[in-house]
Amino acid sequence: MDAVPHLRALTRAQGSLIRRLLRDKKVRSQEGAFVVEGVKSCLDLIPRHAGSICSLVLSPRYLHAETDVDRQVRSQLPVCQFVCPDTEFEKLTDLEMPQGILAVVRQPRWDEAQVFTQSRVLGIYADRLQDPANVGAIVRTAAALNLSGVWLSAECADPFSPKVVRATAGSILGLPVFRRQEIRIFSRYGCEMYSAVLPSADIVSIRKIQKIPSRLVIAVGNEGAGLAPDVVAASHVKFSIPIADGTESLNVAATVAISAFYFSGLSLDSAM
Repeated sequence: MDAVPHLRALTRAQGSLIRRLLRDKKVRSQEGAFVVEGVKSCLDLIPRHAGSICSLVLSPRYLHAETDVDRQVRSQLPVCQFVCPDTEFEKLTDLEMPQGILAVVRQPRWDEAQVFTQSRVLGIYADRLQDPANVGAIVRTAAALNLSGVWLSAECADPFSPKVVRATAGSILGLPVFRRQEIRIFSRYGCEMYSAVLPSADIVSIRKIQKIPSRLVIAVGNEGAGLAPDVVAASHVKFSIPIADGTESLNVAATVAISAFYFSGLSLDSAM
């Protein structure tokens, strides 16, 4: 078995930085880092994204209960690992029932132009989504369906906030995610936009769409207010997902899952 890296005592300054990374979007942006918490989440990062991990922080309670298998996984991480008392660890965490392990991770940097130069683009544009669970679920769904990327408007929940990171189940490091102040970037790169809206007489049902352009962005809107008027106006197609009578609407994350799965299975329109 590989030797377990030496554990250093976590300093007060390091603990303070972790707390600020968890609670302050500005600090996450300035440091280019975020925090991942929990045994499975942290240990899953090591074989897949070891190069993105800055440090690991552990509590004595976790170390006492750590399995040989988990210890072997942790031994493969070539970065500093720190330990702090259980009472201090509880002050670091964002979880009600912390598991005694967290990782400080570098935010990925994606080349947006490179994403747009792919021969086929299928992405998601999320407009003013404020629920972290929805943003995280959308990123996770997009990664699972092998989409090109997710674009978030400036008003969306921070993709590196603790609740979003947990909801992505690790996908935040594997899928290009961008913040966008405006939507003109899509037309600039020849991407058409299809907007998901509520059903009405003049809106096409998703089932009637049989072909899609090779470069497509699916737009979904705020949980209560829907899409901004300028996004709808810029859309080449406005579509709806049929739902049962008496049902007000679908959850936005469900809308993304259904739309992305449906469109990813369609043939491309060669005329576009």
